[in-house]
Amino acid sequence: MPTAIWNGVVIAEAAPDEVEIVEHNVYFPRERVKQEYLKSSSHTTLCPWKGVASYYDVEVDGQLNRNAAWYYPTPSEAAKAIRNRIAFWHGVEVSH
Repeated sequence: MPTAIWNGVVIAEAAPDEVEIVEHNVYFPRERVKQEYLKSSSHTTLCPWKGVASYYDVEVDGQLNRNAAWYYPTPSEAAKAIRNRIAFWHGVEVSH
């Protein structure tokens, strides 16, 4: 089962058929991510084919991992499969 773990805590978990894998990144359905660990970030980046990504800081047990989660609020038509999904990096352990 795909999971995302940081600081020893599972912050996302979904069935294999619920995730989307794009460019080796696992995108979890928003409802499978524990929102209590996400904090808004003002950081954004631009992907030429997916669009503008927005970020979350991940906070677990008082430890903050800045911009460790990202999502595309309005992905391009080519990336519509990742709409309403969140991916992780910056030391978050993601398995699939």
